[in-house]
This record gives sequence, structure tokens and C-alpha cells, in this order.
Amino acid sequence: MVLSKLLQLFGVGKKKKKKDSKKKGKSINPVSQVPKDEPECSSNISSMIKEGHGSENEDHKSFNQFDVVQDYSDHHYAKTSPGKTTKDWAKAIQNEWKLLQRDLPETIYVRVYEDRIDLIRAAIVGPAGTPYHDGLFFFDVCFPPEYPRCPPKVHFHSSGLRLNPNLYESGKVCLSLLNTWLGSGSEKWGKSNSTMLQVLVSIQGLVLNDKPYFNEPVIFSSKEKHSLGYNQTAFVLTCKLMLYLLQKPPKHFETLIVCHFHERERAILEACRAYGSGMVVGSSVKDGRTYLRNKCFAGFKKSLDAQAELLAKELAANRLRELQLKRVVPAADKTMSTS
Repeated sequence: MVLSKLLQLFGVGKKKKKKDSKKKGKSINPVSQVPKDEPECSSNISSMIKEGHGSENEDHKSFNQFDVVQDYSDHHYAKTSPGKTTKDWAKAIQNEWKLLQRDLPETIYVRVYEDRIDLIRAAIVGPAGTPYHDGLFFFDVCFPPEYPRCPPKVHFHSSGLRLNPNLYESGKVCLSLLNTWLGSGSEKWGKSNSTMLQVLVSIQGLVLNDKPYFNEPVIFSSKEKHSLGYNQTAFVLTCKLMLYLLQKPPKHFETLIVCHFHERERAILEACRAYGSGMVVGSSVKDGRTYLRNKCFAGFKKSLDAQAELLAKELAANRLRELQLKRVVPAADKTMSTS
């Protein structure tokens, strides 16, 4: 029930009157490519900043939400052989591609691989009103030979950070739909009714939520103050992950990373200042909620200030990359038009 409501919230499964050309990329039929045996985000604070600084840059919208690419060398499952596969397996993946190409929410981006149809990489934008706002979260996916009788394997690019109870430092994703956690009925993977799109939407809406502290199945306290404290830590780690992504972007998402963080630079840094001044992480500027200035808050502020300083320097360097990107794209267009 929760999953179905979540899918409705993101508009998944609804028929669209017009096809969105931004989602389209190269089209390939996976059935003919059977291998041989060898995902607009802003926090509530950020929304206020957007109003103050005007509309956002539109550059990232030229980045297709779904596309087929070649190089999979940095994929987590690159060295995992697809094993013995069948035409039914390939057809199931073809259906997944079609669904992703048609119904991806605007804050999820996907790349599939021409020579390894068993692999997928997805980028999910952190939802507004959570400690993950404005972040980018990357997941590598592998369809095993038994698919769709069993769920896909999913690895989170954690950079060694534990920023959510369901996302481990090792990259493990703990989710009932992946059969990596307890669940019943529709909460668990079903070969005839579960999809990769549902997995991505579930991670974005159910895992990267506004109170991730309560994702933990065994907690020793239900006090709100512990949840608020967890959000502080999650936001600092999200900022650290932003820094790592800017320094070493995953293949085929370099343009998205440059443009996304260029657009959200002011919003991210303004959120850091607001949270450092005492505003509750993920809360709206208008509600004015603030923390008690205790020793715990002092520790959070110190960590946040240090991380914000590093992030500000990297975001400044990212501005130069964005300018270079603007020069390269028109030059490429000009070359194509004269050839």
C-alpha cells in the first residue's frame, strides 16, 4: 500500500499526454544484444533562496534522463559475468528499459549499457525537505541470470559513508523490495509485478526520507531529538558526498554533476549557513524552527562549518568547469553543422 501511494505521488504508471523528449536517448533493442557468457530538487530553504536569486540555470535539462552508453569499466558489477542467460531474460530487461525511458520521475537519471544489458547506473536527486536535499546519490544495478524471478542486485556508491540506516558503507542497500530486508506481500519482490522503476522510486521516497533515523528497525529511543540529531549527521555526510562526486564523478554523469551543482550552489551553501545558525535541518525558513544550543549542536556546527568551507571551494572550481562546458557544447554543435 505504501509503495503504491508512493508511485502515485511521483506520477509513475500514469499515461502521459505528451512524450518528454528530454528523457530520450539512443534507442537499442536489448533482445538483439544478449551478452555471451563472459534518476527539480531543492530543500524548503533552497526554494526560498531560488525566489531570492531568480530562476535557475536550465543547462542540466539537455542531459537525457535515459540513455544508452558504452563504457562500463567503472561499474561496480563490471567484472561480474552475466552467466548463462535466455531470451526471456533479455526480454524482461527490454521491458525494464521501456518503462524507465517512459516513466522516470524528473529527479532520477539512468544509463544502460549497449554491450552489457545486465547493467544499469542510476542517479537519484535527494528529495526536498529532507537532510538529503540537493545531493546526488548513485546506484549500480545488475540483473542476475534468474531475473525476473529474483530482484536485481543494487550497489550504492557510498564513498565509505553511512548516511542512512538503509545504505551501508559497503554499498549494500537494505530494502524489502530487493529482498535484503524483511517484508511481506507487495513489499517484497514479485516476478510479475515488481520493476526496477519501483526500486528507484522506493529508494528516493522511502529510504531518502525526512526522518531516516526511524528507518532503523531496532532503535532504543523514539525521541524526536535523536531524529533531529541523525538529520544533522546525515546532512553533513551528504555535503561530504557532494564533495567526493565533484572531485571524481561517475562515468557518463559528468555533465549532470557539473550542471546540477552549478545550479544548486547558492542553495546548498545558504542551507549550510542557515543550519549552522540554528535552523532545523530540512525545515522551512518560514516555520522558523531552531535547535536548542547545546553541546551536541556545537559539535554539529563545527563539523558543518568545516565541511561547508571545503565544499564552497570545490563548488567555486565547479563554476569554471561549467563555463568550459558551455564553450565546448556550442563548439561541438558548430562542428557538426559544418561537417
